Amino acid sequence: MSRRKTPAARRNTLPLHLIAWIVGAFILIPVIYAFLGGFKENSELSSNPFGLPETWVTANYTDVLGSGSFWLQLWNSTFIAVTTTVVTVALSALAGFVFARFAFRGRELYFTMFTAGLMFPFAVAILPIFVLLRALGLLDNPLGVILTQSAFGLPLTIIILRGFFRSIPGEIEEAATIDGCTPFGFFWRILLPMARPAIATVSVLAIVGSWNNFMLPLVVFSDEASWTLPLGIQQFQGQYASDTARILAYLVLAMVPALGFYAVAERHLIGGLTAGATKG
Repeated sequence: MSRRKTPAARRNTLPLHLIAWIVGAFILIPVIYAFLGGFKENSELSSNPFGLPETWVTANYTDVLGSGSFWLQLWNSTFIAVTTTVVTVALSALAGFVFARFAFRGRELYFTMFTAGLMFPFAVAILPIFVLLRALGLLDNPLGVILTQSAFGLPLTIIILRGFFRSIPGEIEEAATIDGCTPFGFFWRILLPMARPAIATVSVLAIVGSWNNFMLPLVVFSDEASWTLPLGIQQFQGQYASDTARILAYLVLAMVPALGFYAVAERHLIGGLTAGATKG
C-alpha cells in the first residue's frame, strides 16, 4: 500500500512538475496550433491564429490525402527510413559486438574514432558529401541518402549497442563456447535475441531521425518523384505566396506515422538506453 506524500514532499517535487508542464507546453502548443491551423483558411491564420476555426475547412486535409504525390512521398520516406535503419543497426551490431567482446590492440582507439563522429556536425559536411555523391553517381538516388544517414547514425548506435553487449555476463559466452558455439553463433543466436530492447531503441532513433531529415534529401534529390515528406512542403510554395493552411495540414499528416511508430516502440526506448548502464 503506497503512502501519501507529505506537504513537504509535495513542495519538493513541485518545481519538477512545473518544469515538466512547461516543457510539455512547448511541445504540445505548436502541434495543436498546426492541427487547428489545418482546418482554417489562410486569412484566418492571421486574424485568429490561436482560436478554434470559425469554419472547419476539412478540404485542407482531404486534398492532401487525395493527392498521389503525398502517398508517393510517404512511400519514399518509409523506404529510406526502413533501409537506413536496417543498414545502421546491422553494421553497428557487428561493430558493437567486436568492441564489446574482443580484446585487440587499438580497440579503444578505434572506438574513440567512432565516438568522435558525434562531434562532427552534419551541416559542416554537406558540401563534401554533395561532391562525393556526385562523383559516385548517387545524386537523385535513394542510396545517396541511405548510405549517408547510415554513416552519421553509426557512432551513437555503436555506443548504445556496445554498452549493452558488455553488460552480458561472460559466463553465458563461456557456456555457449563449451557447447560448441562459434563467436558468430553466440552473437546471432544468443546475443541478438537478448539485445532486443537496445535494438528497438536504436531502431526508433534511426527511423525518426531519417523521417525528419530535410537537408540531406534537399541536397540529393532534384526530381520530385524522389522527394520525401519533409521536401513535399515545397509543392505548396508558389512564386508569390504560400498555402500556409494546407502546409500545416500536410505537416500534421506527415507526423502521424512517426508518432504512431514512436508510441508503439516508446516502452523499449528508455529500457534500451539504460540497459547497458550497469556494467561498463
